[in-house]
Amino acid sequence: MPAPNPSSNSPLGSVVDFPTKRVAAVASEGATMFHRVTDEPAGHVDNWGRDAGLFRTVTMLSEIRWSVSTGGDQRLPTRKGALIVVNARRFALAAVYSAFAISRAVDRPVRFVGRPDGGPVGALAQRLGGLLDHPDEVAGALRAGELVVCSASATTRPRDVGTIDHALIGAAIRSNVDVFPAATTSSPFGRRARIEIGDATRQRQRRRGPLAEVELADHVADDLTLLLTEMGEMTTGTPLDWLPLSGLGGN
Repeated sequence: MPAPNPSSNSPLGSVVDFPTKRVAAVASEGATMFHRVTDEPAGHVDNWGRDAGLFRTVTMLSEIRWSVSTGGDQRLPTRKGALIVVNARRFALAAVYSAFAISRAVDRPVRFVGRPDGGPVGALAQRLGGLLDHPDEVAGALRAGELVVCSASATTRPRDVGTIDHALIGAAIRSNVDVFPAATTSSPFGRRARIEIGDATRQRQRRRGPLAEVELADHVADDLTLLLTEMGEMTTGTPLDWLPLSGLGGN
């Protein structure tokens, strides 16, 4: 008597066939499927030059010094790209620190804008996920489904939001991805820090050209100010000033 051959119609057949179907589905998605940070093997360097091992080491070192809570990360897309705009205080590495924290929260790589073009610092920043402060490079990452963090210009007042580069907002508009405000607060005398991601900022009028990106940048700044007001009285900024990476992450 021949051995039973479970068919796809039977429950047993479904169980047997599932792994094969799943592998085929994953393979068909190819480069469009994002990978999780926790799945990255040691020594893995992705298409943007980010070194998984170095990234894990630096983020673990940052956790020794700071206890960070990230809120609103469920608002971010799970697969599509998005631009995340954070506030920054002078001499703080706002985009760098926020990219680290958000990456831990969503378990996928998060890029930051503002790495130097060349030199040892630029090479290090690229290995940590840095992008050049150029709309074309940012747009390329967004179209590839990457989460990208950029910062407003740095300020000395804790509740002020600096100027947001409208050219980077334009890169998000042209790439058809959402723009999210993310407020950062920290205390220079303690370990607690917080990042709160708000709802995506929408264009209030359908426009094209430079005016659209300028108006959306202004709306993002307004939303950031509101988030900072709602977050309480901690000193605003990012708590990674001790890390010797000056020159990264914008101003």
